[in-house]
Amino acid sequence: MMKLYRYGLPLLVVCVSWFASLVLGQVDSVTQLGPLRSLAVRAGIEFGTAVSASHLDEDSVYRTLLSREFSSITPENEMKWESLEPEPGRYVWENADRIVAFARAHQQRIRGHTLVWHNQMPVWLKPDAFSPDELRKILQRHIQTVVGRYRGSIWQWDVVNEAFNEDGTFRDTLWYRAFGGPEYIAWAFRWAKEADPQALLFYNDYNLEFPSPKADAVLSFLARLKAEGVPIDGIGLQGHISLRYGFPHAQELLDHVRRFVDAGFYVAFTEVDVRMPLPRDNTKDLAQAQVYTQILSTCLALKGKCLSFSIWGFPDKYSWVPGFFPGEGAATPIADDYSPKPAWYQMGLLLYVAAKGR
Repeated sequence: MMKLYRYGLPLLVVCVSWFASLVLGQVDSVTQLGPLRSLAVRAGIEFGTAVSASHLDEDSVYRTLLSREFSSITPENEMKWESLEPEPGRYVWENADRIVAFARAHQQRIRGHTLVWHNQMPVWLKPDAFSPDELRKILQRHIQTVVGRYRGSIWQWDVVNEAFNEDGTFRDTLWYRAFGGPEYIAWAFRWAKEADPQALLFYNDYNLEFPSPKADAVLSFLARLKAEGVPIDGIGLQGHISLRYGFPHAQELLDHVRRFVDAGFYVAFTEVDVRMPLPRDNTKDLAQAQVYTQILSTCLALKGKCLSFSIWGFPDKYSWVPGFFPGEGAATPIADDYSPKPAWYQMGLLLYVAAKGR
């Protein structure tokens, strides 16, 4: 394995893809390697997924795979503001608490998601209902209440989510206006740090996997805050990818993501899914597998700096994608009937090779 890394990431992808092609469709050949969570931990990363409390309650196959295959879980919606505080000052913790309890029972780490976001806010939180000073106090109270409740239980927090536009400018949000600029971002991290000094604090966003004005702006801004002492530990790269568009060569992806690491940040791939034009077919499955493998390979290559690789839910029937991208779907590595897709096999083989090399 170490020789593969020494000769470069593309060779690793080619070798693992070739080996995977020999066993695709042979479930036992892959599952005998062990649960992916065990392979990932041996390879030096956490292998995670988004999780829904309702699926935990209703689907026994979902519960079994969730506990067996993943070492990290992220509440998909249960820790978002609209879910936690439907009325001012009245918090509803049950669903988030059940996910935390499930993770503890199965020795899984938890990524808290998300404290500050412009979407999925409670209906009562309207800009014309509060003064800027009141909004600042509301934000501080919310962050410290939520982080404080789960102090010691959350491994990584997505403190601020999606604060930038695609052109690299700041998104015009309720919080941007209340603070008169992007200062809310620094304060959010400070307040989260006060509430749980041990949690790793992340900025999380989409379309950071590619060179772009947005990626440049995010890196520049966060590096400046970090230099000023703001407690930002890492950058979450969501990884929502479509096969309709191109994807960087493996080495290009690694070189780009390494920029965040070189600036002093941990990275994590936080919400990976690879959607395809429907209907699904074998060619698209193999293309999807290549993208999943390239992203996972990048994480493995950044030893000790890429902490985790998380898919955004499973199986395909529970994915958010069809509801937001008409005509696209089949975005997870597990099919509707819970059968593993080529992406699952290839990721398992990649983790196996990486684990053997440590």
